[in-house]
Amino acid sequence: MMLPQLYLCRHGQTDWNAEGRLQGQEDIALNALGRAQAQRNGRYLRNVLGQDARKFRFLSSPLSRAAETMRIIRTELGLDAGDFATDARLVELHFGDWQGSTIKEVRTRDPQGIAARKADKWNFVPPGPDAESYAMLAERVRPVFESLNEPTIVTAHGGVTRSFLRNYDNLSADEASHIGIPQDRILHFRDAVVSWV
Repeated sequence: MMLPQLYLCRHGQTDWNAEGRLQGQEDIALNALGRAQAQRNGRYLRNVLGQDARKFRFLSSPLSRAAETMRIIRTELGLDAGDFATDARLVELHFGDWQGSTIKEVRTRDPQGIAARKADKWNFVPPGPDAESYAMLAERVRPVFESLNEPTIVTAHGGVTRSFLRNYDNLSADEASHIGIPQDRILHFRDAVVSWV
């Protein structure tokens, strides 16, 4: 499957990111640093793409932290801030009963769960309704990326980016589940080559 040129941007920081909380599908807003990170990414794209940015499709997770990141990026590009599409399949991994907690807090109440996650982070499903593994997330987002037929800028989440790297950059499950996903850089995909910009 040959994908078009893609810029995949994780949302900027939230207070829960700063506290190390598992956000999952909880709708947490950007903080001041997160908005600055989104502005940085928008300026980068403006400097690289210039007027060609208008030729791109813009697609975001509907969660507010990703949608606000997209609005900031489009503002930096000189485009209508709200003129982009969302796709619910791009929301973050659902952490089940662990959402809202730090790993330290979870370790206190569910040490066996933490041990199971450590043993196989990619395939581990947390307890609770709607919880997902990264493997499940990777299959959820695959049709979104494979439906793209034009250059696209996407704002989404760390788990979505991990899934993309697993699906299209040949990272192993272990590598994809542990790699750091920055909030002040963008993953660029072109001609099957991935780089951080």
